[in-house]
Amino acid sequence: MEKIVDARGMACPLPVVNAKKAAESLNPGDTLIVRVDNEIAVQNLQRFAQHMGFSANGEKLGDTEFTVTMHIGGEAKAEPEIACAMDARKKGMLVVLSANTMGTGEETLGKALMKAFVFALTKQDVLPETILCYNTGAFLTTEGADTLEDLKLLESEGVTILTCGTCLDFYGLKEKLAVGGVTNMYEIVQRMESAQTIVRP
Repeated sequence: MEKIVDARGMACPLPVVNAKKAAESLNPGDTLIVRVDNEIAVQNLQRFAQHMGFSANGEKLGDTEFTVTMHIGGEAKAEPEIACAMDARKKGMLVVLSANTMGTGEETLGKALMKAFVFALTKQDVLPETILCYNTGAFLTTEGADTLEDLKLLESEGVTILTCGTCLDFYGLKEKLAVGGVTNMYEIVQRMESAQTIVRP
């Protein structure tokens, strides 16, 4: 028997709680598949499986899509430690990246400054709720960008990253988007209007 638990969007430790409930209804030899949207949940589920004596395999399907497959059976061990990361996002805080350079002047310097800015965002105690990228800012979220790893890290912390679809089309980058989702001008205006704090490097 195979059972699937969709725990995407659930706050820690709910993915583990729901996995435990589901496992209790299964028999040795059965399979439990848990879908989650962050790596912390994957690690917690693997610790839970180890505690229960289940074999487990985590798989990354996308930037915010993971599965943990557990095979029921085995002997319970020490109680697992569940690590719940606190939500560091500041509600209403919007970062606008309207270019792949920071400031005006020499382009190489501007790109280096923007890379440093995005990196510095990952080190703040308070993270933005949303990052909007448009015009040449679209280059920051696409294949080959030196800001990708930092943006992916921010996304894994729950930050919503959106890139202008018109801009991706204009620069021929539509098929190269590597982090976040696609947005439009209507949503860009909505998010700017509703933002409590807008940060523009």
